[in-house]
Amino acid sequence: MKNNQYTAQHNKKHHGSQRDSLLEKVILVTIKRLGINGEGIGYYKRKIIFIPGALPHEDVLARVTLEKKKYLEGELVRVKKKSKDRVKPIDHYNVGGIELEHLAYPAQLKFKRDVIKQALKKYRPADFANYQIKAAIGMEEPYHYRNKLQFQVRAGEHGKIKAGLYRPDSHELVDLPTFSTQTDLSLKTVRLICKLLAKWKIQPYHERQDAGIVKTVVVRESFANHQLQVVLVSRTKKIPQINNLITDLVKQEPAVVSVMQNINPQKTSLVWGAKTVHLYGQDQLVEKIGNVEYRLSARAFFQLNTLQTEKLYAKVKEALDLEAGELLVDAYCGVGTIGIFLAQEARGVYGMDVTPEAIVDARQNAQLANLTNAHYEVGTAQDWFAKWTSQGIIPDALVVDPPRTGLDDKLIATILKYRPAKFVYVSCNPSTLAADLVLLTKAYTVEYIQPLDMFPQTARSEAVVKLKLKK
Repeated sequence: MKNNQYTAQHNKKHHGSQRDSLLEKVILVTIKRLGINGEGIGYYKRKIIFIPGALPHEDVLARVTLEKKKYLEGELVRVKKKSKDRVKPIDHYNVGGIELEHLAYPAQLKFKRDVIKQALKKYRPADFANYQIKAAIGMEEPYHYRNKLQFQVRAGEHGKIKAGLYRPDSHELVDLPTFSTQTDLSLKTVRLICKLLAKWKIQPYHERQDAGIVKTVVVRESFANHQLQVVLVSRTKKIPQINNLITDLVKQEPAVVSVMQNINPQKTSLVWGAKTVHLYGQDQLVEKIGNVEYRLSARAFFQLNTLQTEKLYAKVKEALDLEAGELLVDAYCGVGTIGIFLAQEARGVYGMDVTPEAIVDARQNAQLANLTNAHYEVGTAQDWFAKWTSQGIIPDALVVDPPRTGLDDKLIATILKYRPAKFVYVSCNPSTLAADLVLLTKAYTVEYIQPLDMFPQTARSEAVVKLKLKK
């Protein structure tokens, strides 16, 4: 009898918890603000809920897709009360890179300033409430700005090959015949490549079977001369019929001046493999920022928005305010873009990057600019900063442009040890910026933060931070 009573109570408790579950239920939510990924944030019975596609001041119906102890995630079903900032998007794909396309552009710029304030409030670096955060600098035409296209390639229906991006949190590829942040030329070229892969029966990658040949197509466009570099990322060393494909490609699209192959035999989420092979034409692409030309290898980092990059570097130059006798360290230098842009103002520039091809490009770019005061090395920022300072090369000024993961702890320790008088932090991630400022503000005050919109229609926010050494 006791066991039966226990079982009945257990079943009642179990079924009751099932009835109380919100999973798959459609609920009404008022959206309060946007989160750091551009998702709408509201509350349901005092529990926070994240709803992609919803905007502040909207009442929405959302289906609960994930239920956790402290938060919910939801899928937008219908907007009952629309925001005045909601606009009709050009694209209708469920992929990343256009997550704010339904938000009017002036409101996007306000969000990109606000997301920095959110990050500062979360991490609370010294005196954060008094930081001057300027209005975000946007674009006159916030579309067709990306100078690089990187689409996965997979088999489609009826022998066709599709190219595009994955749906969020999945490995389901969405074919993208149009995409408003890419240029018409790069989209037309990737469509042509898909047709030629099918024509010459070059098999696209099959992820589940880890078979096939071409995994990814990368198309980089020079905005200076509208020439293209194509990189085919392959699982195998050999690509059958590749010469025939290249012959057709350059005949049908004369803008293609360079074709490279990157070999990535591993079953991995990483796009690039270790080895890159030159197949046709030039092995570099030439781009221009201001009066400075840059040569770019296939794997070299370069800002994805050429038009905004000139504005970005002008703001870095203004914030550093270099004088002729000063030494500048350009950490995470890539192909030398920032340092070379600033080298005319300095006695010397020292840059480092972990990608060997980028340093080859940086050295060549310095020669093309007729600079004798620019020095570039392969390695981590923290290692080279320590080596240079031990050799008596003490920088008067420092600019850092780290990846989204932010600054390495060792580099922060080195910065705090040598304390360059002039310091500018270029950030592409408000969260890691705010976290780094917790440590950096032990020695520096933040004079101002200047947001720039390098990625319209997305939730990503770039910023130039001017730091001043405490006395």
